[in-house]
Amino acid sequence: MHSTDPPAPDVAPERAPRRVSLPEAIQFVIRCLKDGEFDEGEEVCRKILAVAPDYPDALHYAGVLAHENGRTAEGLELIERSVALAPEQADWHSNLGVVRQALGDLEGAIASYERAIALNPSHARAHGNLGVLLKARGDLAEAEAAYRRSIELDDTHADAYHNLAIVLASTGRTQEAIGCYCRALTLKPHYPEARRALALAYCLIGKPEHAVQLCEEWLKDDPGNPVAVHTLAACSGRNVPPRAADEYVQKVFDSFASSFESKLARLNYRAPELVAGALAEAGVAQARALDVLDVGCGTGLCGPLLAPYARTLIGVDLSGGMLEHAAKKRVYDDLIQAELTEYLSRHHERFDIIVTADTLVYFGALEAVGAAAAAALRPGGLLVFTVEEAVEPDFADSYRIRPHGRYEHGPEYIRRLLVDVGLTPHIGHAELRLEAGVPVPGLVVRAAKPGEGAARAAGASTGAHHA
Repeated sequence: MHSTDPPAPDVAPERAPRRVSLPEAIQFVIRCLKDGEFDEGEEVCRKILAVAPDYPDALHYAGVLAHENGRTAEGLELIERSVALAPEQADWHSNLGVVRQALGDLEGAIASYERAIALNPSHARAHGNLGVLLKARGDLAEAEAAYRRSIELDDTHADAYHNLAIVLASTGRTQEAIGCYCRALTLKPHYPEARRALALAYCLIGKPEHAVQLCEEWLKDDPGNPVAVHTLAACSGRNVPPRAADEYVQKVFDSFASSFESKLARLNYRAPELVAGALAEAGVAQARALDVLDVGCGTGLCGPLLAPYARTLIGVDLSGGMLEHAAKKRVYDDLIQAELTEYLSRHHERFDIIVTADTLVYFGALEAVGAAAAAALRPGGLLVFTVEEAVEPDFADSYRIRPHGRYEHGPEYIRRLLVDVGLTPHIGHAELRLEAGVPVPGLVVRAAKPGEGAARAAGASTGAHHA
């Protein structure tokens, strides 16, 4: 806490019936912050700053409270002012890192956490937060070291164990990751992200019965939780739904919308460039003359690649959090929160091109969505999508769910269902991304609707092809 003591303001909070000094008022603000009474805390900060506009403590906590109340840009300005006036406060630099991180300034946040650690090498949370950003940057070894240092300083921090486990799992050390997930759950028993990740880890080491038991206990604690329900089906193979429930998709993708793109960058994610490549191979002209639909658009990674083709570009997704990020791309004419099959079924012969990159991995049976997409295409239109490939011969004409909760599809299954809905398929093979350092095999599919239209696909009439 800053030690200066300007004249006391006229601050008399309800829980402090007498007039208080500035340090006492700041202690009251801190209690408000801890108790979640953000509006009351901000009101006291305003009164302090009215009589002491450069009081660093009031500036700092006013900034933290503004961030907690959703005004993060305002919070950043206040916290930066406080740090400039009191530059030796390690906690304040750590808080500055949190706000910069929330605004997407990852390098600035890293600098703030590193400054906090330089001022206080024992700042466990700054080490943990630094690890998150180093991992987002792809520096896994440095992230692991930061998490381990955080745990060494404070072994009661469940998030540090969970984050360390993610790094361990992504580098193939699944058994060690399981130990960290278990420790995280010991510290924080109702930790859904750790439960889901631990269930997958058990499946990876050949112990699906442990995963099933974990999910069943999860559902006892939280009946009907859509993530627990889906994870149990994926790990057990029982009651597997024909596609992931809307509630599951929304919950999962809303939860990591802010980190989605950085995570995919680390995985060498290729689906957007693959679907764009399929359009180019089909001979579609980049003339901004077509009505294009990006279904399952997520954060809009395909948007800039589709814009050169589009007279109108519409994005559809179930996750409101994802759509907020897609809007920042400023390439879509409209963004709509909806389930994609239902949306497609309402737009008969509305689009020249329909693209869906890595969205149908959350569908098992594709007949309904395939028929809806075919009906939504104009004559001569083109459907382009990616799915994960079921490479085992037993699943060539079928699909299956995997423990991670996504579905894999066989190429013959894809070919047959597209022919059945009146489309002419072209099927290629590609690596979609990395998972635990291993390439994920996928199918890149384009399917043309017969007839003359604005999006006539060159070469699509050659029929199915397996590259």
